Amino acid sequence: QVQLVESGGGLVQAGGSLRLSCAASGSIFSLNNMNWYRQAPGKQRELVAGITVGGSTNYADSVKGRFTISRDNAKKSVYLQMSSLKLEDTAVYYCNADAADTRWRILRNYWGQGTQVTVSS
Repeated sequence: QVQLVESGGGLVQAGGSLRLSCAASGSIFSLNNMNWYRQAPGKQRELVAGITVGGSTNYADSVKGRFTISRDNAKKSVYLQMSSLKLEDTAVYYCNADAADTRWRILRNYWGQGTQVTVSS
């Protein structure tokens, strides 16, 4: 099994910054694409940013130029540096990854439990 655990959420004023972290653990055979999603109250979950094993990234238009996704393959971790935060960035942020465990070696999609980010005025 593979577990994803997020950290780093919290309350921040508009214009401020936060850094989210997500660490993968368990019997990991491979860790492929890693992503950050978010879900605001009453809205659908949306992709915020993604990063491949090789480091290629993609971003939602709403966060381009403000958020940066990165990963440390040795630490099996992915990060989301969020800057110039806006009220509309308030949401639960979820870590997501395609990973294979050592037993089955089949790629499956995993989710973390989420971390709350609240941007205040």
